[in-house]
Amino acid sequence: MVIGLTGGIGCGKSRATAAFAARGFLTADADQIVREEVLPDPAVLARAVERWGARVLAGGGGLDRVAVAGIVFADESERRWWEGVVHPRVRAIWRGRVEAQPQADWVVEVPLLFEAGLEKGFDFIVCVGANAAVQLARVTARGMSQAQAGLRIASQYPLDKKLKLSHAVLWNDGTPAFLEDQVGRLAERLRTPRQVSRV
Repeated sequence: MVIGLTGGIGCGKSRATAAFAARGFLTADADQIVREEVLPDPAVLARAVERWGARVLAGGGGLDRVAVAGIVFADESERRWWEGVVHPRVRAIWRGRVEAQPQADWVVEVPLLFEAGLEKGFDFIVCVGANAAVQLARVTARGMSQAQAGLRIASQYPLDKKLKLSHAVLWNDGTPAFLEDQVGRLAERLRTPRQVSRV
């Protein structure tokens, strides 16, 4: 089974993914793949510099993620262009991992799952949600201003739309234990039909 896990920024997707991992699921994190594998790619760096110039270069010659974020979250056309560069590379990497271990149960954390039209690539989709005040508080606690947080939130589908499009919802307004309990119950429910069908 390949589960797509999504949700709004600040809703606790990574905590939910970790809870699935603790229950034996293999996991892939699209944002981590971007940071560690896609952005350091010289071909991606070259595309960024060709488009935006040296202002997106960090001191060490790599990509300045803050500078890029400032560009793409302020201009939808630039964001869409950048997603066209980054998203296909991310998809190829996590799909390669899943295909290498097809018998495993996977959770792939993809913040822009619906925005990128990836619904058909998963057996089941889970959305992590939280109320707007909690979401904003968590995002600003990471060091973003309210204006920056607002731009990030606005760049995604509305959370209520993601919730309606998903097969299951994990609600994360409470404690970590509350979220982990929901993950545990969902993981058990998802695995039971597979176990029964093998008998």
